[in-house]
Amino acid sequence: QVQLVESGGGLVQPGGSLRLSCAASGSDFSRYLMGWYRQAPGKQPDLVAYIAGDGRTNYADSVKGRFTISRDNALNTVYLQMNSLKPEDTAVYYCNVLIGGTWLRSTNDFGSWGQGTQVTVSS
Repeated sequence: QVQLVESGGGLVQPGGSLRLSCAASGSDFSRYLMGWYRQAPGKQPDLVAYIAGDGRTNYADSVKGRFTISRDNALNTVYLQMNSLKPEDTAVYYCNVLIGGTWLRSTNDFGSWGQGTQVTVSS
């Protein structure tokens, strides 16, 4: 059974940093694109960053220059280093994996995504 488990969220002041982790189990994800989504209160989840199996990365404009996505294929883990955090970064963060052109966590059923990890940026 494939599982994605996020960790590392918390409460941080504006300008602070957090590092999120997503541990994947049940398969070898080293060749798959993995991404981080976030869902702000009252909004649909948005893709904020992804990293391909070959290491290529892409970021949403809202986080470019502040967030860095990376992966450790030996550990089947993807990370999101978040610096210079802003109150508008407050959200529940989820990881996801793209397999055969389809996201493991369906983008048609956000309610099934589980708890994710809460990031709150507030003074």
